[in-house]
Amino acid sequence: MAVAEREHAAVEVVDLETTSLRELNQRLHELAAGAGPRHWRVVNPSGAHAVACGLDADVEVEIDGHVGYYCAGMNMLATVRVHGNASTGIAENMMSGRVEVDGNVSQSAGATGRGGLLVVHGNASSRCGISMKGVDIVVGGSVGHMSAFMAQTGCLVVCGDAGEALGDSIYEARLYVRGSVAGLGADCVEKELREEHVTQVASLLEAAEIDADPGDFRRYGSARQLYNFKIDNAGAY
Repeated sequence: MAVAEREHAAVEVVDLETTSLRELNQRLHELAAGAGPRHWRVVNPSGAHAVACGLDADVEVEIDGHVGYYCAGMNMLATVRVHGNASTGIAENMMSGRVEVDGNVSQSAGATGRGGLLVVHGNASSRCGISMKGVDIVVGGSVGHMSAFMAQTGCLVVCGDAGEALGDSIYEARLYVRGSVAGLGADCVEKELREEHVTQVASLLEAAEIDADPGDFRRYGSARQLYNFKIDNAGAY
């Protein structure tokens, strides 16, 4: 077997009980320059913050356990899978690639994300998808209040329920919710679910490997009343 094939097939195991987080992230960052293992397994994360943050290479990183703040933040190209729960800011400002969490996530999941796919198989807390700018987010459970606040573009698919103030001050992002919505935020309204939207939801559910009927979802988006300042709407800003 050639060296390149061996590197591709090998799984690099890093134990955070014996290896520092700084060393792990440094090694992962160096992959952007070229050769190195393409499949990594991180054990004993013990809620560490910023695990696998700032990656810029087509690699796969599996994390066995719970992680803290900003795991997989600023991700580019990489696939990061968390076999556990994640705290605040999972996949914050991700640019591309895939971030997947088997369990639940805390607030601000996928915040300001510009591309790629974030999949949460459990529930997401408040402000999921806040200020999203192109990322697609699929949540197998429910999301908390003020999710998709100031969401500019991209999609948020929620298979469960949504909390208060969904889509507050939304721009052009598309929101799909299968369950109930506790309340819509400023300038967010329910919109017609056309065939093109059903197709989009189906595609995202397939990519996320979540089994749900795309026809069961309702679509929400911007009423476009806050794009330009109007004195009559001052109380809504």
